[in-house]
Amino acid sequence: MTIFTNFLRSLLLTIIFSFLLPIFFVGGGLLLLSLVGNIPGLQDLTEAIATEIMHFLATFGSGTPLRGLFVISLTCSFVGALFDMFVYYRYQILRIDS
Repeated sequence: MTIFTNFLRSLLLTIIFSFLLPIFFVGGGLLLLSLVGNIPGLQDLTEAIATEIMHFLATFGSGTPLRGLFVISLTCSFVGALFDMFVYYRYQILRIDS
């Protein structure tokens, strides 16, 4: 029973971290662009990059960048959960064989 609870705990943590990682990555990138935009001469460049990031997110979110970010985060969360289940399966197989 403890192996199953360990698996569920690992799966839940993987889902949460895989969901939050793209949010922090995109948010950090936009924050960094905002800070770099305060340097004279780079305002136009950073604004163009931030606009393209928003257009990219809007592509996945039916026109809304926030919805696009959630779609990408949910996809990463799903892939992370699949990877965690695969690792658990491989661990069980290797434990039985040895």
